[in-house]
Amino acid sequence: MEEIEKSGFGDYFVDHTTGIYPVSASGTPFSASALQVKGDIITDLHEDLSAEQKARTTYDNILRFCDDPDVKDAIRFLRAREVVHYQRFGEALRLVTDKLDSRNFYDFNPEFDKCRVKENKNSKSNTKK
Repeated sequence: MEEIEKSGFGDYFVDHTTGIYPVSASGTPFSASALQVKGDIITDLHEDLSAEQKARTTYDNILRFCDDPDVKDAIRFLRAREVVHYQRFGEALRLVTDKLDSRNFYDFNPEFDKCRVKENKNSKSNTKK
């Protein structure tokens, strides 16, 4: 108990013992408000890209403070995973935008406005004839 108190985790221990309770580094509890899903694939992929970069930056910051080689190895693995996730979300965004048949793909929500996608395809095929 002295070690827990001395390390600054006394309040946490009182509330959660040794259970995992997700909080930010500042102690702010996790909230579902952190999930910024809109239902538009383009918007959501941009949010995913942003989340991966924020996580990568956090791991970079942890590496600046950490001096334990075993912990650093684990953090480097997690950081590399964020980079790969960012690349995959970027590929997904490229695939989605390549498949949209519109000059301005921000003009409508392709998840809900399927008729707009069909209209754009029809107008493009009519102009080719």
